[in-house]
Amino acid sequence: MTGVLPILLGRATRLADLVAGESKEYVGVLYLHDRVDVSDLRRILSEFIGPIYQRPPVKSAVSRRLRVRRIFSMEVLDEIDGRYFLIRAEVEAGTYIRKLFYDIGEVMGVGGSMRELRRVRVGDIGEKELVTLQDLRRAVRIWREDGNEDLLRKVVRPVEEVLPDLPVMVVKDTAVESVVHGASLKVRGVAMLSPGISPGQRVLLKTLKGEVIGTARASRRTKEVLTLERGVAAVPERIIMERGIYPRVWPKGSGGEERKSL
Repeated sequence: MTGVLPILLGRATRLADLVAGESKEYVGVLYLHDRVDVSDLRRILSEFIGPIYQRPPVKSAVSRRLRVRRIFSMEVLDEIDGRYFLIRAEVEAGTYIRKLFYDIGEVMGVGGSMRELRRVRVGDIGEKELVTLQDLRRAVRIWREDGNEDLLRKVVRPVEEVLPDLPVMVVKDTAVESVVHGASLKVRGVAMLSPGISPGQRVLLKTLKGEVIGTARASRRTKEVLTLERGVAAVPERIIMERGIYPRVWPKGSGGEERKSL
């Protein structure tokens, strides 16, 4: 398989599951073991739209348990000789296209297999954003030799650009460093937040400048955070921001004092 593969670097790898969990789009070659009419194939493809049961193939990196995956769309882009079909599929993360093509062949009654596959999108990252390892090597060389980081900044993008649309809690500057050190985010430390947040929901913590601090689990609803004077708004889950970037505004002492400063 070729195509889009997002790679996170440094502390951003702590949020890799967010990127990996995004929907994906593929273009692949389905080979059917006998000739079929393209109109019949399109009809069968429409029956696969929505939730489907799928068991991972024998050669896979996960256990072969039956699970449900959602197919958002599929279409035939081209066909040759009634056997080779170029298929575009938009699917939920964790969907095995090889197994999907096999199942399509079984439903068609002729059998089928995947001959080629290219991933053309992960979340909002498409082929237009692709860079090669050669591009990265050149950018690093120029940065090391000349101190010019312009090309490197084009190749290595901020993590904020690739994360999915999660509900957001914007943290006040005075509360950022405390959260980075592991303290719970108090309601007084929240500057703004998304509507409709519920307890237990995963949220993205950001600074007033839009920098990602990390992820957290909400402790209260949006309305409560906006109206309460005291209490915990969210509990940090995975923090990627380094310590020392924002001022430390709590006394050097016990953890209790540290948390009360929010």
